Amino acid sequence: MLIAVFFSLLVSPVVAAEKDGVLPRLTDTKATEAFIDSAEVVVIGFLEGEESPGYQQLVSAASRVDSVPVAICTEKEVWTNYSLSSDTITLFRKADNHQENLVIATTKKLEADGLVNFITINEVRYITEYDQVTAVGLFHSHVKTHLLLFANKGSKEYTELKEALGALAPDFTDKFLFVLINGAVKSNSRSLGYFGLKSQDLPRVGIYDGDSDTKWLLPAGEISTERVRDFCQSFLRGELKEVKQEEAEAKTEL
Repeated sequence: MLIAVFFSLLVSPVVAAEKDGVLPRLTDTKATEAFIDSAEVVVIGFLEGEESPGYQQLVSAASRVDSVPVAICTEKEVWTNYSLSSDTITLFRKADNHQENLVIATTKKLEADGLVNFITINEVRYITEYDQVTAVGLFHSHVKTHLLLFANKGSKEYTELKEALGALAPDFTDKFLFVLINGAVKSNSRSLGYFGLKSQDLPRVGIYDGDSDTKWLLPAGEISTERVRDFCQSFLRGELKEVKQEEAEAKTEL
C-alpha cells in the first residue's frame, strides 16, 4: 500500500489522468522509469498518439489483463532511452531485467487477442506458476536456470512457500527464474517424474539448468528461506555437482 501511494505521489505531476478507455500517459523519463519500477511486470505503448495503430487494441488488451499495469508514452525523446525508434508496445519485467518489444510496423496482424497473448506469455514474475502459456516466456528468457518449487495447490504449505520464495527471488535476479509447479495438476506429472517425484512427495525444491539439461534436488527436509538460499548459492559456486553425484550413488545403493 505504501509503495502504491509513493508511486502515485511521485508521478502524478507527469502522468495524465486516466479516463475510461484511455491509458495513463507518461510524459517524461522520470515518470516512465517510476512506472516501470512500480510493478514486477508492466507494459508501455510507445506510440505517437491515440490515433496510432495499436492504441485501441492495447486499451482493449489492458482491460482484459488487469494483473499488468499498462500506460502510453508519446514522447520520442523518452523512446531513445529504450533503443526504440518507431511505434512499439514493450513489456518490462524485473525477474530477468528483460525488455520484450513488439514493433508495430513488423507485426503482420495486430489484434487485441494477440496483445493479450503477448502479455500473458511474457508475464514472467519473481515466482511464476508453470503452465502451457507461461512456459513459453520462461524458456525464451536468457536466464536458463530455474529454481523449482514443487507443491500441491490447496495444501497448507503452498501459499506459505510461494510467498517465502517469491520474497527471496529478487536476490537472484538475472541468475535464476523461480518457478512454481503445481503437483496437483496431472499435466505436471512429467515435470515431477523428471526429478523422480510424485505428488505425495511434495513439497520439494529443485534446480534445473537449461544450458546443460541438468537437475539437482534439495534433500528432503524443512524448506526454509535459508536452505533454499544456500542451495542457490551452492549452485552458483559450482558445488552442487558433488551433491548430485552423492545422490546418484545413494540411489544406486538402494
